[in-house]
Amino acid sequence: MTKYLFQANYVGQGIKGLMQEGGSKRRDAVVKALESVGGSLECIYYAFGETDVLGVFDVPDQPSAVALSLMINSTGAVDLHLTPLMTPEDIDAAVEKTPAYRAPGQ
Repeated sequence: MTKYLFQANYVGQGIKGLMQEGGSKRRDAVVKALESVGGSLECIYYAFGETDVLGVFDVPDQPSAVALSLMINSTGAVDLHLTPLMTPEDIDAAVEKTPAYRAPGQ
């Protein structure tokens, strides 16, 4: 499973929908969407300012994350951004690799 940080803003009808349904029902909709691709919700929080809602979820693979992002963003009611999260062990594995690279102009 891959963890993702999600950050989203409600736009247009999405704001009205949130006001009608409330936060708990929208959380339940997120859980159902994640379950539909074999994922699960770790946490969700509402905020105000630059971001309306944020949290962390697990999904089995990148195509599942992309499918969710495309479906949610296609509604025009939510502007969703996903950030894949890595463990300290993922970074340990990365620093053990030595890619071949030539910088521009060198």
